[in-house]
Amino acid sequence: MIPRRLHAPLLDATLVGASLIDVWVKVHIDEPLRLSCALVAALSLLIRRRRPLLTFLLTLPAVLVSDAVFAALAALYTLASFTRHRTLLAVCATTFTICDMTSWPSLHLNVAATSTIVTLGYTAATAAAPVFLGQLVQTRRDLSQRLAEISEARDHKRLLTAQAVLARERAQLAREMHDVVSHQVSLIAVRAGALQVGTRDAEAKEAAATIRRLSVQTLDELRHMVSVLRASGGRPTELTPQPSLADLERLVDNSGIQVELQTDVSDGLPPTVQRAIYRTVQEALTNVRKHAPGTSATVRIRHEGGAIRATVTNTAPTRPPLPLPSAHHGLVGLGQRAALLGGTVTSGPTADGGYELHLELPVEGAS
Repeated sequence: MIPRRLHAPLLDATLVGASLIDVWVKVHIDEPLRLSCALVAALSLLIRRRRPLLTFLLTLPAVLVSDAVFAALAALYTLASFTRHRTLLAVCATTFTICDMTSWPSLHLNVAATSTIVTLGYTAATAAAPVFLGQLVQTRRDLSQRLAEISEARDHKRLLTAQAVLARERAQLAREMHDVVSHQVSLIAVRAGALQVGTRDAEAKEAAATIRRLSVQTLDELRHMVSVLRASGGRPTELTPQPSLADLERLVDNSGIQVELQTDVSDGLPPTVQRAIYRTVQEALTNVRKHAPGTSATVRIRHEGGAIRATVTNTAPTRPPLPLPSAHHGLVGLGQRAALLGGTVTSGPTADGGYELHLELPVEGAS
């Protein structure tokens, strides 16, 4: 298959070759004037795309002094396919007809004889054919361009419609989150504050303070998320300041359970790897709180053999779990995040009745 960029040069070379064959067949080598004009006409086709009118004018002497008219017809077709001036095309076609009908060197044009009138009609039709063909090609090219513009406009309109629908959905989601979630979390924060002030039990006071602090933090993150949802198509914005390994200690301290953190990993890892480790530990500790109350957990993060291995293990629960709502998407999301980084997430019960979640990420494959 010929590459598209070679189509035009190959076609020009073919037309020049056909014109030279026309010269070889119809012009004798012993006629230097006719031969020179015909060769100029044939070679002028090389500039037909850049200077179509000049190319046609350069082919007229060959039409006037010889029967080698292929180059002139090709030039007339090129001119008709590029210009929109119908008057110019009519003048050029008439000029070609007159030059082809004129006898050189007498320059005699006799239109009285019946045979001459028939020849005139035939020559005029010969001149009109490349003009009509060139105009047809120009119309087809304009139509293709117009169809491409219509298709592009349709795709743009479809994109705008999809963005408008997404913006409405985001705005509706933002309203629901603000009206429902923020209201409930605010009530939790208020009641926790009241309990912190009203109780004399030190343990209850500490628990109430933790609940109030986490509620306020959740409200801040929720407020930021709602503002991002309401932006609906603006410049990209992070949903919340992205966590790193430096935030693990605070996560463990605020987990509400007894957790031992063991890590030998520095903060020099790629941000995506640090976020994956943090979210994995966060999800694991959340599941421990929900499904294994009264238990303790151990978080181990190691850098071994070009891979990061994070393991969260909890002991057997000492109390029945609370009936909290769950969509069961947490572990699925962790597995998808790890897969994007070339890693894996595995989980399952331990021999002593506890549970273990294991994350492994190749550091070389992270970006």
